[in-house]
Amino acid sequence: MSATMTMTAPLPPPTLSLSTDRSEQHSCPSCGVVIEPPPALLEAQARIADLEAQVRLLNQKAAAAVDRWADYEDELTRLRIAVSHNPPPAPPSPSPTRTSFLSGGANRLSQLLSPRGMKSTPNLRAPTPPPPGERDPATTEDLLEALTREQKLRVQAEARLSTTSQEVEELSVSLFEQANEMVATERRARAKLEERVGVLEKRDQDKKRRLERLEGAVGRIERVRSLLGEMKDTAEAERPAGSRLSGETTGSQSTRSSQL
Repeated sequence: MSATMTMTAPLPPPTLSLSTDRSEQHSCPSCGVVIEPPPALLEAQARIADLEAQVRLLNQKAAAAVDRWADYEDELTRLRIAVSHNPPPAPPSPSPTRTSFLSGGANRLSQLLSPRGMKSTPNLRAPTPPPPGERDPATTEDLLEALTREQKLRVQAEARLSTTSQEVEELSVSLFEQANEMVATERRARAKLEERVGVLEKRDQDKKRRLERLEGAVGRIERVRSLLGEMKDTAEAERPAGSRLSGETTGSQSTRSSQL
């Protein structure tokens, strides 16, 4: 009966360190484009923070229930020790002087009332004290009532602790499931973001290559224009000298024809 049972509050489940900062933004490492997180991700992060707060509150309630249950255990142990070591006092027994006085008075009355002078032997019996093993019924009933009340309180505390532990366990399972779902959603969103960033980087590289080709074509066109300009200048420079040579040749031919 004196053995006590010790219970400990369940350890709080490990929490996941997910970011719940709404101001966090994702940006492209190459182009610096800021991409806002989806509303579903923000809502899920807020729900995770709320669930973590509920888990902490339930853990505090469980710890308080365990403390109350320990107090009940201590009080029950104290009452048991008091019952076993402090028996109620026995009622006082009549003193021998009073007993002898009552016996003598009874003898004298019997002698006066007896006409034949016969000696009467009835004596008043002194009240016998209760055996030392018996206890006061009122005190025993009070102790039993207190013990019953403490047992009821203990059962209620154990029931509350069990209910709280079950709620914490269910909430932990739900929290882990939602956290896993959130992690998977965030991974999918990150994969989509990385895929989009890859597409943008590929387009940027294609634009760079096209721009380089255009710059090369423009350079070639400029070189061709410069060559054409040089050829034109050379042709214009050579045209007057050719006309002078043709005039001199015509004059010499006319002179020769006149001499002939």
